[in-house]
This record gives sequence, C-alpha cells and structure tokens, in this order.
Amino acid sequence: MDSIEMPRRQFLGQSAALVTSAAVLNSPLLMQAFAAQPGEEIIPWSDQPPADPGVARGVIQNLQRWEDLDWLTPNSQFFNIAHYNHPHIDEQDWSLEITGLVRKPGRFRLSDIRARPRHELSFTLECAGNNGRPSFLTGIGTAQWAGTSLAAMLREAGLLDTGIEVVFVGADTGEEQVRDIKVPTSFARSMGVGDSMGPDNLLCYEMNGAPLPPEHGFPLRLIVPGWYGIANVKWLRRIEVRATRLENRFMGRDYVTIREEKHDGRTEWVETSVGRAQIKSAPARVVREGGHYKIVGMAWGAPIARVEVSIDSGPWQIATIDPTRQEKYAWRLWSLDWPASAPGEHAITVRAVGADGSVQPAPTDPQIAGKHTYWESNGQITRHIRLS
Repeated sequence: MDSIEMPRRQFLGQSAALVTSAAVLNSPLLMQAFAAQPGEEIIPWSDQPPADPGVARGVIQNLQRWEDLDWLTPNSQFFNIAHYNHPHIDEQDWSLEITGLVRKPGRFRLSDIRARPRHELSFTLECAGNNGRPSFLTGIGTAQWAGTSLAAMLREAGLLDTGIEVVFVGADTGEEQVRDIKVPTSFARSMGVGDSMGPDNLLCYEMNGAPLPPEHGFPLRLIVPGWYGIANVKWLRRIEVRATRLENRFMGRDYVTIREEKHDGRTEWVETSVGRAQIKSAPARVVREGGHYKIVGMAWGAPIARVEVSIDSGPWQIATIDPTRQEKYAWRLWSLDWPASAPGEHAITVRAVGADGSVQPAPTDPQIAGKHTYWESNGQITRHIRLS
C-alpha cells in the first residue's frame, strides 16, 4: 500500500472484521453481548461508506461490510493484503532457509516444521492503515494461529554475537524504483534480535484449525503477536540474521508515520517506522429488542483496563467487558445497555483505557492532530446510527 498524506483530521471510522475462535463463542456472556438473540434486530450504521473495489489499487482484498459479518469469520472471509504478487507454492517444492550470522544454517521442509512442538494462540491481526481512509474500515480480524516457536529455531541455529537484525523474506516479489534504479525485490521485513526472540512468535502453518489459505501465506507465515500486520510476513521462505539494519520500502520508505512534534517551541517533522500495535477500540453494532438498545464492540492493542462510551458527546459511560476471555493478544469484547434512546440520528464514540493508564487518543490529541500519514490511526472512533 503506498503512503498517502492526509489532513490533520483523521477519518474516524469503524474498524472491525470480527473473527473469534470457536472456544470464544462458547462464552455465555459473550453470546449474550455479541450475537443477535431471538427477537433482537441489528440496526445498520447510517455512515457505512460505499464499497470501494479500487481501494489501494487492489492491494487490499476481501473487505466485508461490518453488518454482513458473523462473529466467527471463516478464513475465506478474512481480509488479506499483498503488496506484490500472490505466489502459488507447491509444498513439495518449498523449504524454509535459516541463514546468515548463525552457527548452524539449515533448510527445513514443512514436514520438519510440523514435527516440532506445536503452539497455538489467539491474535487480533490489524493492518497498520486500518481506519486511516474512509473506505478501509475492516482491516482487522482475530484468528487462532498455530505453528512452532520462532525463538526455539533461532536458538538451535545458534545466533552469533555479531547479528543484530533478523530479516524475514517472503516468496512474493515485485519491482521498486529507487531514484533512477529499478530494483527487482522480494517482500521483506525485519526485527531486532530481541524482538525476534519473543516467546510467543510463531512460524505459523494453520489458521483457525485449517492449513493456511494461499492468500494468507501458505505454506508458512510469520506471526508476531502485538505487532501490526505488515510485520507478519507471509509466504515465508528465508530467515536471515544480519549485522546491519534492513532498509527497504517496507522498513524505511513506506509504512512510516510522519508527525509534527513540538520541541523547545519549534515544530519538527518526525518519521517513525510502523511497528507494534497501539491501543484501540471500536463500536461494532447496535441491536434492538423492543424499545431497548445495546451497543457492542471490542478493544485491542494493549492490556485493557476499561472501555468507555459517549453517546451524542455526552458523559463517558463504562461498558461491561466480557471477563471470560482474557487472552493476551486477542481483543476484549464489551457491551453497553442503551435503554433511553430517542428517535433520530445519534453519534457513538468509544475509547479504550489501558492497564498502564494509556488512553485511546481524541482527534485533538497531538498524536492524532499532528499526524500526516494514515498509518497507526488509533484515534477514538465515532459511528453514526439513525433510530426510528
């Protein structure tokens, strides 16, 4: 996705293509809060933008209307993004190479990786550009990912002390223009050794209990929970440990957030690479039963202490968070009863508060107001609805 400069006022749209594991759906409280019950009616948002088939020139695929999604979204309905081609890989012709500054370089077939200890985790995967443009509202989903430990394989390879960066190279390829040079290239992202050795990082071969679909990285992808989607490299074919930082389009030229900051009374423009996901929440849907309404939604990106909802710019009300699911990297589900609801147009705004005291920023917060690119758009989200 190409970088696009935006005005200071960032679009505050809905962001969620909900995906949950079957285990989550077994929660009675969650079922009460999130699934429309007999006699309940889902009220559609009045600010749903028209579908944009040309969003990001075809880079983003399979975006769903929020109202059309169930709470368990099949893999076939999970959003997907590819900046280059969609490689079609035959498992028999594929292998993963671990190379560079390691004592024991190696090459592994998928059967080798599947034979290793298996780990599963729930992780809410969000595109760093989600909610940064009016037509991109559902670049997010939660799945149950399964694979083997990246850290364990790196330890067995024997990292040399001179290695500081781990580069993850995909099988998808394209061409980049760097000044007057056209450069054939593979998609690649990198992390420092410390981040790469995170205990929960997976070399992932399953998504929601099934082999990775081709569009989601078959036969193997990187899952780094807690990071934006761009870091979760698909169609993984090489892991290389290097002594220098990787600088390419996806590390230093694109996926860069540009902000104005004040330093000693001066305005400075600061560029930072997109990395870890940030605290965020969104209203998902409103349901009605008789004259009673209920607002439901989710919060993610950090350990969540509470979620607050403001209706028509009124006082913040504390939502009820489902206590039965507190997985480290998956969103928290919440609901708020809305008993007194007058007919007409209403605005629903939500904000999440983290366990560390961090608050999802308002549009006037310098983190949002001074931002000139659409990446990392975690400002408070307002949706509009018309009640009859």
